[in-house]
Amino acid sequence: MNILNDYEESITKAQEWLWEILPGLVTSIVTAVLILVVGLWIIRLINKMVRKFFLKADYDPSLETFLQSFISIGLKIMLFVLVITQLGVHSSSLVAIIGAGGLAIGLALQGSLANFAGGVLILVFKPFKVGDFISAQGIDGTVREITIFTTKLSTFGNQIAIIPNGQLSNNNIINYNAQNTRRDKITVGIGYDSNIKQAKDILLEICAENKDIMEDPAPEVYVEALADSSVNLSLRFWAENDVFWAAHFHVMEELKNRLDAAGIEIPFPQRVIHQKQS
Repeated sequence: MNILNDYEESITKAQEWLWEILPGLVTSIVTAVLILVVGLWIIRLINKMVRKFFLKADYDPSLETFLQSFISIGLKIMLFVLVITQLGVHSSSLVAIIGAGGLAIGLALQGSLANFAGGVLILVFKPFKVGDFISAQGIDGTVREITIFTTKLSTFGNQIAIIPNGQLSNNNIINYNAQNTRRDKITVGIGYDSNIKQAKDILLEICAENKDIMEDPAPEVYVEALADSSVNLSLRFWAENDVFWAAHFHVMEELKNRLDAAGIEIPFPQRVIHQKQS
Protein backbone atom coordinates (compact mmCIF):
# COMPACT_ATOMS: atom_id res chain seq x y z
CA MET A 1 0.00 0.00 0.00
CA ASN A 2 2.87 2.35 0.82
CA ILE A 3 4.47 1.56 -2.54
CA LEU A 4 1.24 2.51 -4.33
CA ASN A 5 1.02 5.75 -2.40
CA ASP A 6 4.66 6.56 -3.21
CA TYR A 7 4.00 5.83 -6.90
CA GLU A 8 0.96 8.10 -6.97
CA GLU A 9 2.91 10.82 -5.19
CA SER A 10 5.71 10.57 -7.76
CA ILE A 11 3.22 10.80 -10.61
CA THR A 12 1.63 13.84 -9.02
CA LYS A 13 4.98 15.57 -8.55
CA ALA A 14 5.95 14.78 -12.14
CA GLN A 15 2.70 16.27 -13.41
CA GLU A 16 3.16 19.36 -11.28
CA TRP A 17 6.74 19.75 -12.54
CA LEU A 18 5.60 19.29 -16.13
CA TRP A 19 2.89 21.91 -15.75
CA GLU A 20 5.45 24.26 -14.23
CA ILE A 21 7.97 23.98 -17.08
CA LEU A 22 5.53 23.40 -19.95
CA PRO A 23 4.47 27.04 -20.41
CA GLY A 24 8.08 28.19 -20.46
CA LEU A 25 9.11 25.33 -22.77
CA VAL A 26 6.28 26.06 -25.21
CA THR A 27 7.12 29.75 -25.12
CA SER A 28 10.80 28.99 -25.81
CA ILE A 29 9.97 26.71 -28.73
CA VAL A 30 7.48 29.17 -30.25
CA THR A 31 9.96 32.03 -29.82
CA ALA A 32 12.76 29.95 -31.35
CA VAL A 33 10.58 29.09 -34.36
CA LEU A 34 9.65 32.75 -34.80
CA ILE A 35 13.30 33.76 -34.58
CA LEU A 36 14.15 31.10 -37.17
CA VAL A 37 11.42 32.17 -39.61
CA VAL A 38 12.05 35.89 -39.21
CA GLY A 39 15.82 35.35 -39.29
CA LEU A 40 15.66 33.44 -42.57
CA TRP A 41 13.48 36.18 -44.05
CA ILE A 42 15.95 38.85 -42.91
CA ILE A 43 18.87 36.85 -44.33
CA ARG A 44 17.13 36.62 -47.73
CA LEU A 45 16.49 40.37 -47.59
CA ILE A 46 20.13 41.09 -46.74
CA ASN A 47 21.31 38.79 -49.56
CA LYS A 48 19.11 40.70 -52.02
CA MET A 49 20.52 44.01 -50.78
CA VAL A 50 24.08 42.70 -51.11
CA ARG A 51 23.42 41.53 -54.67
CA LYS A 52 21.92 44.92 -55.60
CA PHE A 53 24.91 46.65 -54.03
CA PHE A 54 27.37 44.61 -56.09
CA LEU A 55 25.34 45.22 -59.24
CA LYS A 56 25.66 48.98 -58.76
CA ALA A 57 29.27 48.94 -57.58
CA ASP A 58 32.16 48.12 -59.89
CA TYR A 59 33.73 45.15 -58.12
CA ASP A 60 35.47 42.06 -59.42
CA PRO A 61 32.74 39.45 -60.17
CA SER A 62 34.92 36.79 -58.54
CA LEU A 63 34.97 38.76 -55.29
CA GLU A 64 31.21 39.40 -55.52
CA THR A 65 30.17 35.74 -55.61
CA PHE A 66 32.68 34.80 -52.91
CA LEU A 67 31.51 37.54 -50.51
CA GLN A 68 27.83 36.83 -51.18
CA SER A 69 28.19 33.16 -50.25
CA PHE A 70 30.41 34.04 -47.27
CA ILE A 71 27.90 36.58 -45.90
CA SER A 72 24.99 34.17 -46.39
CA ILE A 73 26.70 31.32 -44.54
CA GLY A 74 27.93 33.62 -41.77
CA LEU A 75 24.43 34.99 -41.14
CA LYS A 76 22.95 31.50 -41.02
CA ILE A 77 25.53 30.44 -38.44
CA MET A 78 24.63 33.46 -36.30
CA LEU A 79 20.93 32.61 -36.63
CA PHE A 80 21.61 29.03 -35.55
CA VAL A 81 23.36 30.28 -32.40
CA LEU A 82 20.43 32.57 -31.59
CA VAL A 83 17.89 29.76 -32.00
CA ILE A 84 19.89 27.33 -29.85
CA THR A 85 20.34 29.97 -27.16
CA GLN A 86 16.59 30.66 -27.14
CA LEU A 87 15.90 26.97 -26.54
CA GLY A 88 17.74 27.20 -23.25
CA VAL A 89 21.32 26.38 -24.16
CA HIS A 90 23.48 29.10 -22.57
CA SER A 91 26.04 30.74 -24.79
CA SER A 92 28.84 29.73 -22.42
CA SER A 93 27.69 26.11 -22.58
CA LEU A 94 27.45 26.34 -26.36
CA VAL A 95 31.02 27.66 -26.56
CA ALA A 96 32.18 24.84 -24.27
CA ILE A 97 30.43 22.23 -26.43
CA ILE A 98 31.92 23.67 -29.62
CA GLY A 99 35.34 23.83 -28.00
CA ALA A 100 35.11 20.22 -26.81
CA GLY A 101 34.08 19.04 -30.25
CA GLY A 102 36.48 21.33 -32.08
CA LEU A 103 38.98 18.60 -32.91
CA ALA A 104 36.34 16.23 -34.26
CA ILE A 105 34.73 19.03 -36.26
CA GLY A 106 38.09 20.09 -37.64
CA LEU A 107 38.90 16.55 -38.75
CA ALA A 108 35.48 16.11 -40.31
CA LEU A 109 35.61 19.44 -42.11
CA GLN A 110 39.28 19.51 -43.05
CA GLY A 111 38.36 19.14 -46.73
CA SER A 112 35.91 22.03 -46.50
CA LEU A 113 38.43 24.15 -44.62
CA ALA A 114 41.04 23.43 -47.30
CA ASN A 115 38.53 24.46 -49.97
CA PHE A 116 37.75 27.65 -48.08
CA ALA A 117 41.44 28.47 -47.80
CA GLY A 118 41.82 27.68 -51.50
CA GLY A 119 39.01 30.11 -52.33
CA VAL A 120 40.75 32.85 -50.34
CA LEU A 121 44.03 32.14 -52.16
CA ILE A 122 42.29 32.32 -55.53
CA LEU A 123 40.82 35.72 -54.66
CA VAL A 124 44.12 37.03 -53.31
CA PHE A 125 46.50 35.84 -56.04
CA LYS A 126 43.91 35.88 -58.88
CA PRO A 127 45.16 33.02 -61.09
CA PHE A 128 41.82 33.45 -62.88
CA LYS A 129 38.60 35.43 -62.57
CA VAL A 130 34.98 35.07 -63.60
CA GLY A 131 34.77 35.00 -67.40
CA ASP A 132 38.23 33.48 -67.98
CA PHE A 133 38.63 30.30 -69.99
CA ILE A 134 40.84 27.88 -68.06
CA SER A 135 42.04 24.31 -68.08
CA ALA A 136 42.28 22.61 -64.68
CA GLN A 137 41.85 19.11 -63.26
CA GLY A 138 41.40 17.75 -66.79
CA ILE A 139 38.45 20.10 -67.46
CA ASP A 140 38.31 23.00 -69.91
CA GLY A 141 35.69 25.68 -69.39
CA THR A 142 34.73 29.27 -68.71
CA VAL A 143 34.67 30.36 -65.06
CA ARG A 144 31.08 31.20 -64.13
CA GLU A 145 31.20 31.48 -60.35
CA ILE A 146 33.71 31.37 -57.49
CA THR A 147 32.13 30.50 -54.14
CA ILE A 148 33.79 29.96 -50.76
CA PHE A 149 34.22 26.22 -51.36
CA THR A 150 33.99 25.54 -55.11
CA THR A 151 34.45 27.07 -58.55
CA LYS A 152 31.91 26.46 -61.33
CA LEU A 153 33.01 26.11 -64.95
CA SER A 154 30.84 26.12 -68.05
CA THR A 155 32.26 23.57 -70.52
CA PHE A 156 32.10 23.49 -74.33
CA GLY A 157 29.03 21.28 -74.12
CA ASN A 158 27.33 23.80 -71.79
CA GLN A 159 27.63 21.49 -68.80
CA ILE A 160 28.49 22.90 -65.37
CA ALA A 161 31.67 21.47 -63.85
CA ILE A 162 32.15 22.05 -60.11
CA ILE A 163 35.75 21.89 -58.87
CA PRO A 164 36.78 22.21 -55.19
CA ASN A 165 38.86 25.33 -54.57
CA GLY A 166 41.44 23.35 -52.62
CA GLN A 167 42.35 21.34 -55.71
CA LEU A 168 42.44 24.44 -57.91
CA SER A 169 44.78 26.33 -55.58
CA ASN A 170 47.22 23.41 -55.26
CA ASN A 171 47.42 22.15 -58.85
CA ASN A 172 48.34 23.39 -62.30
CA ILE A 173 46.00 25.84 -64.04
CA ILE A 174 46.18 27.10 -67.61
CA ASN A 175 44.48 30.47 -68.01
CA TYR A 176 43.88 31.13 -71.70
CA ASN A 177 42.60 34.65 -71.02
CA ALA A 178 45.53 35.81 -68.92
CA GLN A 179 46.82 37.65 -72.02
CA ASN A 180 44.79 39.51 -74.64
CA THR A 181 46.30 37.49 -77.48
CA ARG A 182 47.15 33.84 -78.11
CA ARG A 183 49.50 32.08 -80.51
CA ASP A 184 48.22 29.13 -82.46
CA LYS A 185 50.35 26.27 -83.75
CA ILE A 186 49.04 24.09 -86.55
CA THR A 187 51.06 21.16 -87.84
CA VAL A 188 50.37 19.93 -91.38
CA GLY A 189 52.22 17.16 -93.19
CA ILE A 190 53.01 17.23 -96.91
CA GLY A 191 54.46 14.52 -99.12
CA TYR A 192 58.20 14.19 -99.61
CA ASP A 193 57.70 14.87 -103.33
CA SER A 194 55.82 18.13 -102.67
CA ASN A 195 57.31 21.61 -103.03
CA ILE A 196 58.02 22.89 -99.53
CA LYS A 197 58.30 26.54 -100.56
CA GLN A 198 54.98 26.42 -102.43
CA ALA A 199 53.26 24.88 -99.41
CA LYS A 200 54.71 27.51 -97.08
CA ASP A 201 53.59 30.32 -99.42
CA ILE A 202 50.04 28.92 -99.45
CA LEU A 203 49.87 28.79 -95.64
CA LEU A 204 51.18 32.34 -95.29
CA GLU A 205 48.73 33.53 -97.96
CA ILE A 206 45.83 32.05 -95.98
CA CYS A 207 46.96 33.95 -92.90
CA ALA A 208 47.43 37.21 -94.82
CA GLU A 209 43.85 37.06 -96.12
CA ASN A 210 42.33 36.44 -92.68
CA LYS A 211 41.59 39.73 -90.87
CA ASP A 212 41.43 37.96 -87.51
CA ILE A 213 45.10 36.97 -87.71
CA MET A 214 47.54 39.60 -86.48
CA GLU A 215 50.13 41.06 -88.83
CA ASP A 216 52.51 41.83 -85.96
CA PRO A 217 53.93 39.43 -84.86
CA ALA A 218 53.85 38.09 -88.39
CA PRO A 219 52.76 34.50 -89.12
CA GLU A 220 55.60 32.01 -89.58
CA VAL A 221 56.01 28.57 -91.15
CA TYR A 222 58.84 26.17 -90.32
CA VAL A 223 59.80 22.64 -91.23
CA GLU A 224 59.13 20.98 -87.90
CA ALA A 225 60.10 17.37 -88.62
CA LEU A 226 60.98 14.90 -91.34
CA ALA A 227 58.52 12.26 -90.27
CA ASP A 228 58.07 8.70 -91.49
CA SER A 229 55.36 9.50 -94.02
CA SER A 230 55.51 13.28 -94.40
CA VAL A 231 57.39 16.53 -94.10
CA ASN A 232 55.70 18.27 -91.18
CA LEU A 233 55.27 22.03 -91.48
CA SER A 234 54.47 24.11 -88.38
CA LEU A 235 52.30 27.18 -88.95
CA ARG A 236 52.30 29.71 -86.13
CA PHE A 237 50.20 32.85 -85.92
CA TRP A 238 48.75 35.23 -83.34
CA ALA A 239 45.13 36.27 -82.81
CA GLU A 240 43.10 38.04 -80.15
CA ASN A 241 41.25 35.82 -77.68
CA ASP A 242 37.80 36.78 -78.93
CA VAL A 243 38.49 35.59 -82.48
CA PHE A 244 41.12 32.93 -81.82
CA TRP A 245 38.96 29.88 -82.50
CA ALA A 246 37.33 31.44 -85.56
CA ALA A 247 40.80 32.04 -87.03
CA HIS A 248 41.95 28.52 -86.10
CA PHE A 249 39.04 26.71 -87.76
CA HIS A 250 39.20 28.92 -90.84
CA VAL A 251 42.89 28.16 -91.36
CA MET A 252 42.34 24.43 -90.85
CA GLU A 253 39.67 24.30 -93.56
CA GLU A 254 41.43 26.58 -96.02
CA LEU A 255 44.79 24.83 -95.85
CA LYS A 256 43.16 21.52 -96.79
CA ASN A 257 41.25 23.05 -99.71
CA ARG A 258 44.18 25.05 -101.09
CA LEU A 259 46.78 22.34 -100.71
CA ASP A 260 44.45 19.96 -102.56
CA ALA A 261 43.87 22.56 -105.29
CA ALA A 262 47.64 23.02 -105.69
CA GLY A 263 48.17 19.27 -105.97
CA ILE A 264 50.16 19.11 -102.72
CA GLU A 265 49.55 15.80 -101.03
CA ILE A 266 48.68 15.57 -97.34
CA PRO A 267 49.79 11.98 -96.74
CA PHE A 268 48.52 9.59 -94.13
CA PRO A 269 50.57 6.81 -92.49
CA GLN A 270 51.10 3.92 -94.87
CA ARG A 271 52.81 0.56 -94.57
CA VAL A 272 54.28 -1.30 -97.52
CA ILE A 273 54.39 -5.09 -97.16
CA HIS A 274 56.74 -7.14 -99.35
CA GLN A 275 55.90 -10.80 -99.74
CA LYS A 276 58.91 -13.03 -100.15
CA GLN A 277 58.49 -15.87 -102.59
CA SER A 278 59.76 -19.18 -101.26
